[in-house]
Amino acid sequence: MKIKEMEIPLTNISGVGPGLAKTFSRINVFTVADLLTYYPRDWEDRTQRRSLAEFSRGKVHTAAAVVAHEWFGFGRMKTLKIIITDGTERGALICFNRPFLQKTLPAGLIISVTGTFSYRYGEIQSSAFEAVPLAKEAGTTLAEWKDKPLPDSRVFALYPLTAGLTQAQIRKTLSAALAKYGKGIEDEIPEDVRERHNLFSKQKAVYAIHKPENMQEALCAQKTLIFEELFLFQKKIIGRAAERRKCAVLPEQKEVYTEQELLPLLSPRQKQLAERLPFSLTKDQIASIARINADIDAAFVKPDAPAATRKDDTQSKPPFYMARLLQGDVGSGKTLVAFFAALRTVDWGAQCALLAPTEILAKQHAENAARLMEPLIGGDGRGVRTAFLTGNVKNKGRIPLLKELSEGGIDIVIGTHALFSKNVQYYNLRLVIIDEQHRFGVVQRGTIIDKGRSSIINQRDIKNGGAGYTPSLLMMSATPIPQTLAHTVYGDLDLTTIKTMPDGRKPIRTFLTKQGNEARVYEAVREELKKGRQAYFVYPRIEDAFDDENAEPENSSAATNKTSLKSAEGMFEFLSKKVYPEFKCALIHSKTDDTEQSDILRLFGAGKIDVLVATSVVEVGVDVPNASAMVIEHAERFGLAALHQLRGRIGRGSEQSFCFLIYTERLSDTGKARLKVMRESTDGFFIAEEDLRLRGPGEAAGIQQSGYLTLGIADPLRDKELAEIARQEALQACAAEIAFP
Repeated sequence: MKIKEMEIPLTNISGVGPGLAKTFSRINVFTVADLLTYYPRDWEDRTQRRSLAEFSRGKVHTAAAVVAHEWFGFGRMKTLKIIITDGTERGALICFNRPFLQKTLPAGLIISVTGTFSYRYGEIQSSAFEAVPLAKEAGTTLAEWKDKPLPDSRVFALYPLTAGLTQAQIRKTLSAALAKYGKGIEDEIPEDVRERHNLFSKQKAVYAIHKPENMQEALCAQKTLIFEELFLFQKKIIGRAAERRKCAVLPEQKEVYTEQELLPLLSPRQKQLAERLPFSLTKDQIASIARINADIDAAFVKPDAPAATRKDDTQSKPPFYMARLLQGDVGSGKTLVAFFAALRTVDWGAQCALLAPTEILAKQHAENAARLMEPLIGGDGRGVRTAFLTGNVKNKGRIPLLKELSEGGIDIVIGTHALFSKNVQYYNLRLVIIDEQHRFGVVQRGTIIDKGRSSIINQRDIKNGGAGYTPSLLMMSATPIPQTLAHTVYGDLDLTTIKTMPDGRKPIRTFLTKQGNEARVYEAVREELKKGRQAYFVYPRIEDAFDDENAEPENSSAATNKTSLKSAEGMFEFLSKKVYPEFKCALIHSKTDDTEQSDILRLFGAGKIDVLVATSVVEVGVDVPNASAMVIEHAERFGLAALHQLRGRIGRGSEQSFCFLIYTERLSDTGKARLKVMRESTDGFFIAEEDLRLRGPGEAAGIQQSGYLTLGIADPLRDKELAEIARQEALQACAAEIAFP
């Protein structure tokens, strides 16, 4: 039997009554399967002794004699102290809220002690310890235990706990479960794969991870279960990708296309857009457009295709749909590629929805879409009909917009989460584009895909006996996924990468400045402003806030109190009145009214505002080529991904741009390394790899936070090497069924 099939109530295990079962439910353990897969977070190795004299080297595990009892404190605060010795040193066990140990551990008793000790108040002491009386018949003197193994000298599994649940309870319950249900657990990894990588059988791995003989066995069991999870995950997504591609007739794709080779592949409106652009597409943009075009075409009926090859004919399996991740550095031109994809869909007579995480970004996309695409005339003699939809669109404009959307009167709708709200109905949604995809969870992405499945045309097709369709999905990210993780995290998606940048842009020069030297930065920015350029000043907080840990004395020119974090509001007052009174300054943050926010960004884009003081709200969605200076104060408080995105707001024109990262003196080693990476590189892919290295498992931007990848014991960052091996084995296992490029 497979573990996942053990849907047996926890109360079937000896010693588990309704009360304990309720406590286990707090950690989402309801069945035997849940319990057996409630894996340890770590292990404690008590196979090696460590004396009191060696307490500074780690956790003590030794035999000791109870010498005496002492008490300190008064009344309810009266606390027992047990004095012990193991022959190398004397120590004290501080028994907070454990006065009963006076009787359990009387003077003269020989005990096994395990705990973390430190030197405090003139003695070696511990308040976090375990003390187990040793059997009297085995010896009553400390000397007799000098060379004997202690009864608790083994490896103990350590589990995440909750209120009312102890390590001892979990271990006892698991022992009973393993004794009753631990035999006959089926393997889910092929035997030849296990042998190739020296893995345990599933039965042995489950037993050994909970009750290992030694640390080597515990780690091998952990490796086996991690590999199994990654292997099965890869098989699942490989199968999902194969199922999606099964019905597709895709042309052979080239690695590189020229602009001349792309032109014949463009639809009517795409050709018009390409001709209207005042610049040439980069080679990566051209290749991306060609690949996406082929995917979109494969998802539609070709009117002149013979019935046997029509994609939307009634068949046993749903037709092909695109599922592609488009990643590229800040300013590489991903949005323009997305617009070409939207036009391809519109030229097929269908609708496209472009989803953005913030109203600022959505509005920028909507304005650019209207400017670039509305003038493009299709075969029906009309331009592209675009619309903007967010939660702030009032009923007066919202009701007719939704009506047009449901009747096919809108071709491309751009907005925020409102695009998949309950009362939104699409007429024929065939392409969903998600920008900054890591900011959306799986459920949100699934909800807007379901909007396409419930489109009026799709439902009509299903009602008439057709297979229906799933809208194509194009996800975009300016936070590149490190190559070491891309296959694991997005293995069921086709991956397209834009690395080439538009011609004429100069690399941004980045400078690090210690707090106290801001005046030099302000003067450097002034020189840019005198040339008619514009500047951003970014702060981690909206309002002034006390900063205990990182407070530093500041230069007399600073506007904030010596023990405060600089804020956007406080620095706006200072910069606009004291530093740049001759220039037009404005303030924007998440609490700024939407109308005012739009007005400020419009004026900044038009060059009517010289200095924009902000929080990280400007991280995405602001594209002003004339802005050539970015100042980020308290830069150590921003992650690498955020710093790179903020820096990407400048350098969008032909002039040299400058980024100034101002940091406090108390920098951690990681903080120093992060800023050093920013100074040395403007390559988003290199920065993503460094972000992975510096932040470690579970913290790299845009991966686990996004909810796209949900694993149990495996961690795609920590286990990236094992994940790649598991992927190769999964590919080999599926090779008979699937052809991969």
